[in-house]
Amino acid sequence: MKHFIGLLLLSWLSTFPTVEDIALNVERKLRSIQSLQSNFNQIFYSSSVSTPLREKGKFYFKKPDLMKWEYKDPEEKIFLYKEGVFLQYFPEDKELYRSYSSKDMYDSEILSLLSGKRHLNDNYLIEPSPFPSENKKAHQLKLTPREEGEYTYILLEIDEKTWLILRAIFFDWAGNKNEFRFSQIKTDVRLSKNVFELKIPPDVEIIEDESDKRNEYL
Repeated sequence: MKHFIGLLLLSWLSTFPTVEDIALNVERKLRSIQSLQSNFNQIFYSSSVSTPLREKGKFYFKKPDLMKWEYKDPEEKIFLYKEGVFLQYFPEDKELYRSYSSKDMYDSEILSLLSGKRHLNDNYLIEPSPFPSENKKAHQLKLTPREEGEYTYILLEIDEKTWLILRAIFFDWAGNKNEFRFSQIKTDVRLSKNVFELKIPPDVEIIEDESDKRNEYL
């Protein structure tokens, strides 16, 4: 009888995926999709300001390197990453910031994470890490970079059926926390080239990053 109960317990435990299995399933899912669209809520917790900054909008991603954050509230703004160029457009201020040196940051963290290009098990120490959530069935992981970078660690909440990232929380060395919550996620949607084009009025000031190395991307 004890042997039988032990076999049942072993069988029950084997149905739960390991953190390595979860990470591998997330990679496979993200590599399999060509485009993604969703709503997002962003909450930035500053180590120096008590009230967090809450923003929301639309997120678009298309392989290999097109990414757009279209903020709607409380302020309209657009962050666009396209072929190694990072654009920040603020309609109310009539300013457009253009940078070529932001490529490394976005390619190594956010873009690689969402595209599935980065091998999670190779680049991070992966641990289970339960944190408060309304989704009781989602998988939750803690990713600690194996090499020192911008973030000390990242928390991920992953849908157990689709293997898509529902929440990503980035913790930096200064004690700040940047949280992204994704909803109404659609994969492999047709995103036209116009989605990743910026139409700006002629009176908008274009501000170039002084540290640009344009020749690397032209």
